[in-house]
Amino acid sequence: VISLLNEATLCPDPQMKLEILNRVQDILLCKEPSLLQNFVVEILAFQNDRNGDIRKFVVSFIEEAIKKDCEILPEVIVNIQILLQDRTPQVQKRVVQCVTQLYRIVLMWLARAPSVTENMQKVWSVTTNMKGFIINMVDSENDGLRTQIVKFLEMLVLLQTYPEAESIKRNNDFSLEDVPLTLKVARRRKLEEEAMSVFDLMIKFHGSHHISSANLMACMGSLTTIAKLRPIFMGKVVAALETLHMNLPPTLSTSQVNSVRKHLKMQLLNLLRHPASAEYHTNITTLLTDLGATTHEVMKAYPKLEEIKKRPKKSNSDVPLKKMRLDDTSAISESAIDITEQFIIERLTPELAANLVITGMSSLPDTMPPLFSATYTPIAAAGTQGQIKHVARLLATQLNAAGLGPGATVAKNQKVPVVNDEEENSQIIIPSISLDEGMEEDISGTKTSSKPLKLEMYPLNAVSTSDQKKEVNKNFKLSARENLQVSAIQRVLKAEKSAITGGVSNVRLKLVASIASSFGERIRSAVLQFILADLKNQINLALSWAYEEYSFLQGFTKRAPNQLEENQNFDKHYDNYVCTLINAVINNKEMKDREAILTRICLEVPLITDDITTLLKEFSSVEVFGLNIIYNLILMRPPKQFAFLSILLENTAHQSNDIREAAIGHVVDLYPKDDMRTHIEEHAIYYLGFLKPPKPPVTLFGVEKGRPQISSVWTDDSIKACLYLYLSLLPINQQLIHELARVYIQTVADVKRTILRVVEHPVRAMGMDSPELLKLVEECPKGSETLVTRLIHILTDKSAPSMELVARVRDLYHTRVSDVRFLIPVLNGLTKNEIIAALPKLIKLNPIVVKEVFNRLLCSPNEVGAYSSPITPSELLIALHTIDPAKCELKTIIKATSLCFSDKQAYTQEVLAVVMQHLMEVTPLPTLLMRTVIQALSLYPRLIGFVMNILQRLILKQVWRQKKVWEGFIKCCQRAQPHSFQVLLQLPAQQLADVFKEAPDLKQPLLDHIMEFTENQRAHIPQNIMDILQGPASPIIREFQIKEEPMSPPADLTIDMKEEPDDIPRLFSEPAPPGL
Repeated sequence: VISLLNEATLCPDPQMKLEILNRVQDILLCKEPSLLQNFVVEILAFQNDRNGDIRKFVVSFIEEAIKKDCEILPEVIVNIQILLQDRTPQVQKRVVQCVTQLYRIVLMWLARAPSVTENMQKVWSVTTNMKGFIINMVDSENDGLRTQIVKFLEMLVLLQTYPEAESIKRNNDFSLEDVPLTLKVARRRKLEEEAMSVFDLMIKFHGSHHISSANLMACMGSLTTIAKLRPIFMGKVVAALETLHMNLPPTLSTSQVNSVRKHLKMQLLNLLRHPASAEYHTNITTLLTDLGATTHEVMKAYPKLEEIKKRPKKSNSDVPLKKMRLDDTSAISESAIDITEQFIIERLTPELAANLVITGMSSLPDTMPPLFSATYTPIAAAGTQGQIKHVARLLATQLNAAGLGPGATVAKNQKVPVVNDEEENSQIIIPSISLDEGMEEDISGTKTSSKPLKLEMYPLNAVSTSDQKKEVNKNFKLSARENLQVSAIQRVLKAEKSAITGGVSNVRLKLVASIASSFGERIRSAVLQFILADLKNQINLALSWAYEEYSFLQGFTKRAPNQLEENQNFDKHYDNYVCTLINAVINNKEMKDREAILTRICLEVPLITDDITTLLKEFSSVEVFGLNIIYNLILMRPPKQFAFLSILLENTAHQSNDIREAAIGHVVDLYPKDDMRTHIEEHAIYYLGFLKPPKPPVTLFGVEKGRPQISSVWTDDSIKACLYLYLSLLPINQQLIHELARVYIQTVADVKRTILRVVEHPVRAMGMDSPELLKLVEECPKGSETLVTRLIHILTDKSAPSMELVARVRDLYHTRVSDVRFLIPVLNGLTKNEIIAALPKLIKLNPIVVKEVFNRLLCSPNEVGAYSSPITPSELLIALHTIDPAKCELKTIIKATSLCFSDKQAYTQEVLAVVMQHLMEVTPLPTLLMRTVIQALSLYPRLIGFVMNILQRLILKQVWRQKKVWEGFIKCCQRAQPHSFQVLLQLPAQQLADVFKEAPDLKQPLLDHIMEFTENQRAHIPQNIMDILQGPASPIIREFQIKEEPMSPPADLTIDMKEEPDDIPRLFSEPAPPGL
């Protein structure tokens, strides 16, 4: 364990470190749990690791360790608290999962302990802090984290409440009744109160408008689980699901709404199966019917009659009084809804329902929203008492949430009695709730006062002729006359409801439109102001006025000769009026149904003038729905379709993503139309031609294009602007690919790089079998080689090349383009001999390119077990070793073999053994043979026996005749000690002496190894080998004989004796060198 921990500490690779730590966990928790206490601190030290996966491992280890031994809780609980505040959401998510298990374990630990120690109190305190921290994180920005927090809240509610007789039992269940009353650290009452608060929080979170679909479905599942395990909450859960059904979050998309409704239906069916839901069967079945459940599905989910009969009836005496006190607040809320529901049921007559529908129709949109049509289910039980009660319940919930209705008033005045701890066992009587009479009178009064309107018609002869004679005509001043006209038209405008009731609405529209187009500016301004104040409801009047102005413009209607001279510019009235309407809609961004109103104006006005076209052109470059209007005008206004098509095409190069994508989408939809196809293609090719000059054209810039600043150099955005429309059309009309090749040749380097990058998606859409792509590969215009190579790369990136593509690339390589990079995309389609022949050129390329080549060749096995590549990994490595040095430098080959060794998945121990076996058969031996042997031994130490066999066979091949291989042989022997000693002893004496010259460090270990032999074993070692290791057995001493002559020295002769150094005799005592 210590060595593994040290290895993990020093390991730089996070994945390898994680594997080592998992091995440590397996030892400590499974094989040797007795060592757990000794190494907990060392494992916890990894919680500060930079890698999030390592920190998640620490959390998992703590969780599993606590399950094994609760006594380590005091040591690890603080670490969990620290990790809970980690900055990485994934780590926090894992910690919340851990605390979900940990909280239950801690409470069980405290409940079953004979006495609570100080350490236990500290553990509970930290656990409580973490609980509060997690509850406060329910509004976290991370969606997955919120889902785990919902699961944690579910655990809290189930753990801190009492089970009932109808509760579904689970194995090893632990609840509030298992907590001893004597446990002072965690009081039952406080835990239950907290559970109730958490449940209310879940209900609030379930009904929030900003909740995501994943969180909503998770919360639904948790509430259903709580209702099944704790039937006391059944009513609140059913009410919450009812509220959700009618108030789905507005942020959900159509697909998410469908998923939520399916999930809601499933949860309701689960609740219906529970015997405790008998009281709510009417509510649940009504909801299921609204959600589209069939009668068969509902009846199948009903609990059996025997189960319902077995269910004990609840009485006040069966429920503990302390539980009643905790539910006081929720009971008041429920009773408030019940009061309002009963109030509505008593007054919800068919007449009142009809009036409510008529009143609400004014707020309905002109067209049915897609979301409503997708989710609406016909009401099967409409008009039944159950359906009326369901509608009343929904209305009561809405009114109560808004603080309206008699129940809400009572709830505001009702106070929850506060009970002290000493009063836990005292009886609590909930006062009855009386109806507010004043509120009842107000609402009932509203009901009785709703009477149908009647229009009283007076006869025309009511005024006597004598009174008519008394009237005197008077001449008014101009200002007074205009005031009277304005007053008159305003009265007509205000009489809209009366006109509708009297059935003269169309007459009123014609009258107002005629007056507005015929009279002066004050009348026009008054009518225009009235229209713009509520354009949605006055759209018919606005269009009638436009047709009146058009009638004057075209001469269909003659103007009165006595019209004022100031109004003589009638020709501009139509243009100014329609432009004013359009500008009013464009500038009023808060207007409801803004797009529908503007679309209707543009499509229904009788004439689109140049000024209107210019106005729409400016607007379409600002907002997306302006382009939608342009698209509709192209389809609905054929005379002007090319003018509007030009606006659409100009916006395909807009800087804004939303506007550009909308414009391109509309153009692609129009492209199949024959009358527009040529125009669209010419525009796309025209913009593609902008890429030829070294500088971008001024046409690409301007406020209307979203690029107010003119640039003199090509940028990524400006290059893409010229390509967007073209690339969108390319998969539809594949012949356009040849134009790209012609333009590519003339572009600068920056443009080329961008083209190569953005061409991927359209080329993938074209597919490998595209005749035009194959034709381009076959022709390959001069200068477009990199483009063609990129296209082939894209086509073969995720699939094998087709035979047609391989054939064309092969012909192109052999006849016109000798660049070996052309072959890379289709390598898997070539033969093995072709690949081997191209290897010297391939490995000379950029290292990144070489790696891609090997990735294509070293593909993983398919289902059959054979490689889809024409060359196996072993054949590839053998081919690299046998490359002619004259064709490729040795350094390049070494780099290539190193890339092979880095792919451990392809080059396993067995593959390398096959490679070395084949290389041994090559004559002469490959230069890199021993380097490969050493690398194989380093990667797979278990190959030591096989390597020793290789070395022995190399001795038979007289490896010392090849200098490079011989040097590798010696290095291999150095690394393979002591296994290589037997091999060294098989070398001839001269070669062994050469080994010791190159590697002196081998001599003494080998000698020590021999000295461990027995006398019989050493006797088999040749003497010359032993001489090399030890020296000769005994020194050779030469004897000299001195002839004695009787001769006396002269008297004056003196001999000087030279003192020799002391080490001279020792020099003669050393053995002679080998060979002497």
